[in-house]
Amino acid sequence: MTKYIFLLFIFYSSFIWANKLPEQLAVPGGINKIMLPEMSQVAPKAFFNNNRVAIIKEKTHWIALVGIPLSSKPGKQKITVNTLHHSYQLSFNIADKDYPAQHLTIKKKRMVTGFTKADLKKIAIDKKAMNKAKSTWTEQAVDTNFTAPVDGRLSSLFGLKRFFNNIPKKPHNGLDIAAKTGTAIIAPASAKVIDTGNYYFNGNTVFLDHGQGLLTAYLHMHKINVKPGQLVKQGDLLGTVGETGRVTGPHLHWIVYLNKTPVDPALFISSDIVRLDARNKK
Repeated sequence: MTKYIFLLFIFYSSFIWANKLPEQLAVPGGINKIMLPEMSQVAPKAFFNNNRVAIIKEKTHWIALVGIPLSSKPGKQKITVNTLHHSYQLSFNIADKDYPAQHLTIKKKRMVTGFTKADLKKIAIDKKAMNKAKSTWTEQAVDTNFTAPVDGRLSSLFGLKRFFNNIPKKPHNGLDIAAKTGTAIIAPASAKVIDTGNYYFNGNTVFLDHGQGLLTAYLHMHKINVKPGQLVKQGDLLGTVGETGRVTGPHLHWIVYLNKTPVDPALFISSDIVRLDARNKK
């Protein structure tokens, strides 16, 4: 885990952004910050894999904040930029990254195999609701000034190749922070509550919209203290840590989405990561 943290600083962008943009790590599951070559009064529109990309004004330029899917292959990629007068493409490179494997034992076996018809119906309904939440796009200024949403111990990193009861599952799409049941979960930045729900795998969940496809999700909660449509500021209470859904113990599973793809939340809270990870050594 310490090596992982060191890599975050190695890949840190050579630019210092005034409004605390996330760190750059151009790998599958990472983020690329692309400075657009021209500045105009009207923000351009940018697309990656046919999905809109967040555009942030930084001093004299616009910055495209590109989320890179975990499924991306290393090599050259392109974004398309549309202005009022013309369209053009910009290339960037994705480096390779090998994420380690993680084997977990899930005691509630119906969270892994042997689903009933009722379970499958619930899972399908949940998927539809979550896909709708994850498709949210609002034309507003993006708030990227994040802080850690819970005070706990860094327990599981983003991107791990997951095996539940020796059965391969999808890679870990968030960051796990372990804490006692009832520990406060706060908004990492200003946002609007998109939706809340109780889902088969994810348990009690909250989705937040930070603007232009930058979304966050909070899973396995014990209590939810917000409602859809509610506006929250950094530090406002969202709910509490729990162990609802498919878990091995109480923790927050925190997901960050950019252009409809999960990216490593650690890139948004580099100043907090060392503190959270240090608790693994006590």
